[in-house]
Amino acid sequence: MSDLGIYLSLALKSAVSWARSQGRDAGTARGGFIIAAIDYALHAAEVEKLGLSQRVDDVLARAAVTIGSGDDEYLEREPLNNHHQNILTAEISEGQRRLKELTTEITRFEFVKATLLSKFPDYTPPTTAGAAHPVTAGGVQCGDAGP
Repeated sequence: MSDLGIYLSLALKSAVSWARSQGRDAGTARGGFIIAAIDYALHAAEVEKLGLSQRVDDVLARAAVTIGSGDDEYLEREPLNNHHQNILTAEISEGQRRLKELTTEITRFEFVKATLLSKFPDYTPPTTAGAAHPVTAGGVQCGDAGP
């Protein structure tokens, strides 16, 4: 056998040893990692939306108290109360803007997940009975009322 033949024989053996067996690849679900990342982002957005919605509701309640109950209350309101009302109005607007963004993000994450699941029909999520979701935002699990 020539030197070239020996070299090609060794190269072929080396290349074959790097190939993975079909059995080893069966347990590798790369799509599952992507779906898990989407689930992570989806859960985080839902938790943020829940907490923010509660904070916006609280600010709305505080704003209602500072407005007063009289028809002409805004005419006689003290400057400090006007200042507080302006701050609360800005907080409400910013919170509502962010809630709209989060709603859009959640819808998009759900769409991407559904699309990905349609491309990986054999994917089955790992079963972790009794285990809590690993994603929390400030200690609040999705669905919890929070602190």
